[in-house]
Amino acid sequence: MNQKEKILVAGAGAWGTAIADLLASKGFKTFIWAREKEAADSINKKRENEIFLKGFILDKRLRAVSDLNEAVQDCGIIINAVPTQHIRKVFENVSINGKRKIIVSLAKGIELETFERPSEILGKIFGKDIYVLSGPNFAAEIAAKKPAATVIAGRDADIRKKLQRIFAASYFRVYENEDIIGTETSGAVKNVIAIAAGLSDGLDLGHNARAALITRGINEIRKLGAELGAMDITFMGLAGIGDIILTCSSSNSRNYSLGKEIGKGAEISKLLSEMKHIAEGFKTSEAAYKLSRKLGIEMPITKEVYLVLHRGKKPLEALKSLMERQPKPEFK
Repeated sequence: MNQKEKILVAGAGAWGTAIADLLASKGFKTFIWAREKEAADSINKKRENEIFLKGFILDKRLRAVSDLNEAVQDCGIIINAVPTQHIRKVFENVSINGKRKIIVSLAKGIELETFERPSEILGKIFGKDIYVLSGPNFAAEIAAKKPAATVIAGRDADIRKKLQRIFAASYFRVYENEDIIGTETSGAVKNVIAIAAGLSDGLDLGHNARAALITRGINEIRKLGAELGAMDITFMGLAGIGDIILTCSSSNSRNYSLGKEIGKGAEISKLLSEMKHIAEGFKTSEAAYKLSRKLGIEMPITKEVYLVLHRGKKPLEALKSLMERQPKPEFK
């Protein structure tokens, strides 16, 4: 492996910072682009991202940069850690020179206007195949070097294996698969189901209810994935069931926590204004619901989360709508 490989992580949120630190600690010349000057200064001067990943000392070889276009030209591997709804705006005026550059996306979501996944947005901008890293991974635990596993998805097996080696660490086990559609669909919609799980726990509906939401949520993800051309087995893997279990059952999940506070009666607009980190499931709920209607797919949990978040429906009314639906077979 070429340890002289220059790598750029675009986006200095918690997840981008944790991945950049992992790569720098492996000896790669790693740069991180931060939109927020405060985050860049904190990384360069204090070896800590006090804005988005406070409490973790970062590898001294990691350097924050402010000129995204310049950094992109100089690096062979470009990793997108910009949230889905902002990818197009950040990258639309960025050009890359060199056919051998590899682009990886860490984002999880569906763009509202186009219903495109992060790899589709980036692929059209750069005219290249995009690779995706996704799995049950909380940034703080990766930064703390606690054991975790993830998956790299993309078209070319040789590039997947190269990325597998680049990202792998003694505490970070990396698998690879070819199903980018299933991997990204899981990563997007699981955030919506996590909000539903949080709503359930905020209403104190019990463990049975949360287990049912997670299980039926996986079914919704599979149905959407099947319509989009995903491989069904992907939803039983790390990017599927692994990620949904994690995100639906921990207060470390921004989406679960958002749902839980709403379930307890908090005002949605106030919660969103106070959040330092983006809860991708908020906007993904709207995109996924509208996409399901466009495709003619029934996704009742996604629909109810959308109605609660964007149309003012009361969580208990959403519960009633879910529980009193017409009886149906489990696997249809």
